[in-house]
Amino acid sequence: MREIDVKTITDSVEKLCIDANCFLPCDVREKIENALKNETSEVGKGILDKLLENADIAKNKEMPICQDTGMAVIFIDIGQEVHFTGGDLTEAINEGVRRGYINGYLRKSVVADPIRRGNTNDNTPAVIHYNIVSGDKVKITVAPKGFGSENMSALKMLKPAEGLEGVKEFIVDTVKKAGANPCPPIVVGVGIGGTADKCAYLAKKALTRNLNEKNQDPYYSALEDELLEKINNLDIGPQGFGGKTTALKVSIETFATHIAGLPCCVNINCHVTRHKDVII
Repeated sequence: MREIDVKTITDSVEKLCIDANCFLPCDVREKIENALKNETSEVGKGILDKLLENADIAKNKEMPICQDTGMAVIFIDIGQEVHFTGGDLTEAINEGVRRGYINGYLRKSVVADPIRRGNTNDNTPAVIHYNIVSGDKVKITVAPKGFGSENMSALKMLKPAEGLEGVKEFIVDTVKKAGANPCPPIVVGVGIGGTADKCAYLAKKALTRNLNEKNQDPYYSALEDELLEKINNLDIGPQGFGGKTTALKVSIETFATHIAGLPCCVNINCHVTRHKDVII
């Protein structure tokens, strides 16, 4: 049994919150640079160039890439041979978020109650997804989620008879309805299968994948490519001003489901698609 003091978790989460908000992931930058080479719209090219310039300024000044520094979403894979000491794990994670948003001068955007509102002033509580895995390591992924893109999420409980064509139509239509709202070029996370809640989780988890990583199943890998082409043919373009770069990637995650169901969820990220992870 390996013991890990929760203080280590707090320190890691604090740093991840800051880094995820201030530094554009290398895979995202590569996709934007490639899009810039292939974009036919002059306005679109100008916007993509400005996005890269903005990322450079954020990196050099160690300041947020976007003013919406999101709600902290945490994925934590815990090895079953790990024992946490020194306090409560959930409290330790939230303390890391609290310190990250305060010490990193990140905007605090979380309200304590969905109806009565009231800012918590430290961006807690975080949305935390726990997963028990084999081994004695802990992997923490911090994925701050801005709500310009989060508000464009959609879930549909399709009938099995609607099949693949129904799934494709729903995904493309969701992006079309979103238009410029999620600040394209976007990354599209798709969850298919499970239950309504599992499906939504899969769509969110899909957004943490490296943009150069395809689904390991060739069937779904091909579907990712097909959907990306269809989405980029919508002519929404960078920031909604037209062009062929509406999305940088479509990532699909799937799970078994019931014979009577075909759940599908779409979760959209803006071009920054913030996520940062560490293995302890």
